[in-house]
Amino acid sequence: MTKEIAVIGSPEFTTGFRLAGVQAVENVPDGEKDDRLDEAVERTLDDDGVGIIVMHDADLEHLSRGTRERVEGSIEPVLVTLGAGGAGSGGLRDQIKRAIGIDLMEEEND
Repeated sequence: MTKEIAVIGSPEFTTGFRLAGVQAVENVPDGEKDDRLDEAVERTLDDDGVGIIVMHDADLEHLSRGTRERVEGSIEPVLVTLGAGGAGSGGLRDQIKRAIGIDLMEEEND
């Protein structure tokens, strides 16, 4: 079974992923994160079809302690955060490598 990527966050954060073809999207407007973000994350964690959850790193602050511990400790699906923490392409690459144990973007040497 192929696992898919899910994106959780504000419509501004998720739009680019949706345009890139990500179908599992949970839009939670900025003004509603304290009320609705936990339930969106829990719902996504419980979805057996999701292998990677992408969130903005600042959104972790809006999660309750229990949900934050669950998502940060999850092996499958794995959480990948993007944002101010300097997670450019190298940061995302390192997070995925750490999560699954292999470098998916490693170039083969001939």
